[in-house]
Amino acid sequence: MLNEIPLSRPDTPLLDEVDNPDDLKLLELDQLSQLAEELRAFLLYSVGQTGGHFGAGLGVVELTIALHYVFDTPNDKVVWDVGHQAYPHKILTGRRDRMLTMRQAGGLAAFPNRGESEYDTFGVGHSSTSISAVLGMMVAAKVQDKERHNIAIIGDGAMTAGMAFEALNHAGHLDDNILVILNDNNMSISNNVGGLSSYFARMWASKPYNFIRTGSKRVLSKIPPALKAAHRAEEYMKGMVSPGTLFEEIGFNYIGLIDGHNTNGLVDILSNIKTLRGPQLLHIVTQKGKGYLKSENDPFGMHALSKIDPGPSPASKPLEPPEESEVIAPKRISSPSYSEVFGNWLCEVAQEDEFIVAITPAMGEGSGMRKFAAQFPDRFHDVAIAEQHAVTFAAGMAADGLKPIVAIYSTFLQRGYDQLIHDVALQNLNVMFAIDRAGLVGEDGPTHAGSFDLSYLRCIPNMLVMAPSNENETHKLLSTGYHFDGPSAIRYPRGKGPSQEIETGLNPVEIGKAKLRRRGSSIAILAFGSMVTPALKVAEKLNATILDMRFVKPLDEETIGDMAKQHQLLVTIEENSLMGGAGSAVNEFLNASNYQIPVLNLGLPDTFLEHGNTPQMLAAVGLDAGSISAAIKKKLKDCKIQSEAV
Repeated sequence: MLNEIPLSRPDTPLLDEVDNPDDLKLLELDQLSQLAEELRAFLLYSVGQTGGHFGAGLGVVELTIALHYVFDTPNDKVVWDVGHQAYPHKILTGRRDRMLTMRQAGGLAAFPNRGESEYDTFGVGHSSTSISAVLGMMVAAKVQDKERHNIAIIGDGAMTAGMAFEALNHAGHLDDNILVILNDNNMSISNNVGGLSSYFARMWASKPYNFIRTGSKRVLSKIPPALKAAHRAEEYMKGMVSPGTLFEEIGFNYIGLIDGHNTNGLVDILSNIKTLRGPQLLHIVTQKGKGYLKSENDPFGMHALSKIDPGPSPASKPLEPPEESEVIAPKRISSPSYSEVFGNWLCEVAQEDEFIVAITPAMGEGSGMRKFAAQFPDRFHDVAIAEQHAVTFAAGMAADGLKPIVAIYSTFLQRGYDQLIHDVALQNLNVMFAIDRAGLVGEDGPTHAGSFDLSYLRCIPNMLVMAPSNENETHKLLSTGYHFDGPSAIRYPRGKGPSQEIETGLNPVEIGKAKLRRRGSSIAILAFGSMVTPALKVAEKLNATILDMRFVKPLDEETIGDMAKQHQLLVTIEENSLMGGAGSAVNEFLNASNYQIPVLNLGLPDTFLEHGNTPQMLAAVGLDAGSISAAIKKKLKDCKIQSEAV
């Protein structure tokens, strides 16, 4: 058990011998427990250096070793749901020495990535996709007459999603070889993993039991009533000692509960399962954060880790503090994150309006809702990983007089898009979407980037779409969405803003009205959301007019028209896909109104941007102040526009 994360590379003699699963298979069975300890220590060390997810990975160290020990990967297909837990898998599949590049530009991705390794059989990042993907691989193998095993590892949280059950139902119908491993790290059931349940699990995975089981069913299939009775008897027997009745009904052979931290036991049971035919579900119980005391005690809070600052080196001498008379304390404005701004506003509006309710699909903590959940527990609904349900659940509330606010990340709202259109917007219901993690999210990469929300939201009738530029604007536009009668969405980035003091009250701003931030000469910059801050820097250098657009839908068409009449060049800037985004909306208006003026649209390119440091990523796609300034100067030159900026 480790109390602290190692700051120097731990001694891992066994792990150092394992460059791929073939090397792993050369180890003796009694060496695997030591390998698990070394792997756990190395995982903690590497994540401490790079930051990233580690709680889930610590919980599946033994399972990862057992899977690669028993199965013939990558020929046998293993898909890790979500991918948070795949760091041990990466270490054992040839990437140990690159782990210190994790989440850095040009380094390893935070999630399994098909372009990174042949052992990453499916790219993941969103939850509950593994069973569907493995089922597709199973069918593909059958069509191509390939013999292989197909394995999905899914957590108890991801199993809450409807997509997972749709895939389970289909797998039972196809009745072919697939193994689903349910990794249950809900410690409330860990007491059930005792001698009796382990005994039954081993029995259900054994060859004799399954030989008798399948043989009896073949014989009894000629007598349907007897077959049905035998099936019911087996189901009731399993139901008395395990929670597997549901899976048996769907068509799986349920095996569980199994201690997920017993490496030898896992190897034994997986070896038996490897010989079985048909859909198998292995239910293991693990402890998230296993082996690291702080993570075991706080599995949610220690789900992920920021890069550890090692502090000053021993050779460096700390600076002496200045004399008290020399200290001049600068006036600082408290700078909460955008999530905290939303969470504080949510509590404020809930105190004023008893019909306010908040909904989130397993994103309450990240969305800043902890305080609201504590103060208004009866009005807080975490529906688990079920984005589609969250949206329609909110629609049902709104249809009966409540004012639901759905807190969700941009990338995950994509999963509830049909419900957003059909159940909310089509009925013009009073649902507000607080969309966090809009734009680039840095190290988590393209699976989590909110690159498309302005594009996919603004094309929906009845929607109010807002993009605040700072903390205070976020507070005001949240209030605007609250007062709006109909579906509304406000999108804001991850992290902190430019430190703007937040005004009190719940006063809305005028719908569809931009805010003039600076008056200039020949150039007008129409900036949306997070891009207002770099645009202000550019405007000072180029003497440009700058508008904080605030609204993507409806656009401030009157002001845009005035800008087109008064300037020689219009520039739109957004941290969203250029295709179909806010700049496209401006272009559509100018074209429809027959304005003849050069326009420069800046935004995210038509590609999936790989992980890296967010400021560096923005600079790489031309959305930092220097790149914006250079692009404007080039456009002026290309259009032969005389300006002091050239």
